Amino acid sequence: MLRKPLLTVHEVAALLKVKESTVRVWINDGELRAAKFGRDWRVAVKDLETFVEGHTNRPA
Repeated sequence: MLRKPLLTVHEVAALLKVKESTVRVWINDGELRAAKFGRDWRVAVKDLETFVEGHTNRPA
């Protein structure tokens, strides 16, 4: 089972302080991994963490 919840596009946008349309572009361009359930996308927390780490300007 999932250890961490799946986030909606709205939740990801709120966390990163960007527009929902920006999150959808990242998903459609394959930059942000997501799963589609019906008409809605869901993003796993680990995939969001990987995405953010990949967009940092310095290694951790």
